[in-house]
Amino acid sequence: MNDIIKKNGVLFGVITGLVSALITTLIYSIDLKLFTSMWIGFVSIAVYIIIGVILLSKTKKDLKGIFSFKDAFTTYFISAIIGILISVAFNVILFNLIDPGVKDTLKELTIKYMVDTMQKFNTPASAINEAMKKLQENDPYSTIELIKGSIFKIAFSALFALLLALVFKSKSSQE
Repeated sequence: MNDIIKKNGVLFGVITGLVSALITTLIYSIDLKLFTSMWIGFVSIAVYIIIGVILLSKTKKDLKGIFSFKDAFTTYFISAIIGILISVAFNVILFNLIDPGVKDTLKELTIKYMVDTMQKFNTPASAINEAMKKLQENDPYSTIELIKGSIFKIAFSALFALLLALVFKSKSSQE
C-alpha cells in the first residue's frame, strides 16, 4: 500500500475520531436533548462529508492526480475505520465509565422523541406502545450496543467510500 494513502488515511481517521469525540462532548456539555436533535445529526454528517472530501482531494493532489478507484476507496475506508474506532472508544468510556447514569436520561429523551415523532405521523397507539417497550428494554449506550452500532457505521462508510471513490478516481486515458 502506498505510504501517502496510509499516512493520509490514518491522519484523517484520527481527525475524524477527534471531531466526533468533540461533537459528543459539546452535546454532552451543552444539553443532552441535542442527542435527539435531527439538525445536529445533519450537521455532523455534513462535517464528516467535508472531512472525506478534503481527505480525498489532498490525497489525489499528493499522488499527482493519479488516483485509482481502489486507492480512493482504501484511503477513505482507512480513515473511516480509525475514526469510528476512536469515536466508539470515546463513547464507551463516556457512557459506561465516566457517567453511566446519563444513559437513563438519554433513554428517556430518546423514547420521548420517538413517541412525539410517531404521534406526528399518526402512528397507532399500539405501535407506539410496542416501540416504547422495545426502547425501554434496550440500552443503546452499552458497550455491546455501541460496538454493534459501529458495525453499521462501518458498512455505511464502505458504501460512502464507494461513492467518493467513483467521484475522486482519476479519469483513464481512454475516456
